Amino acid sequence: MSDCLFCQIIAGKMPATVAYRDEQIIAIRDINPQAPTHILVLPRQHLASVTDAQARDESLLGALLRAAARIAEQEGLQHSGFRLVANTGPDAGQSVGHLHFHLLGGRAMAWPPG
Repeated sequence: MSDCLFCQIIAGKMPATVAYRDEQIIAIRDINPQAPTHILVLPRQHLASVTDAQARDESLLGALLRAAARIAEQEGLQHSGFRLVANTGPDAGQSVGHLHFHLLGGRAMAWPPG
């Protein structure tokens, strides 16, 4: 989608610091990090949110989670822990209409989150 910020980043039309990429997934460092490690894990395929995913997208959703685990290990978070969050809709704080997970780590996290 030409007006989607993340689609523009995926297409190389907007700059981003890439932390991980494969044929289905790209992960970028958040420009406004909320933790020492804050990486956005997103599918290259445009899906507006998790609620837009269909049965045909199940393998892609699994690939997102596996990529997040690989990135957490790459970042040295596999033992201390990390948080994986998908904000869905405006009340949850989703500011970009492209499915993405926030991978947060490098500090202790509080619960409930907000």
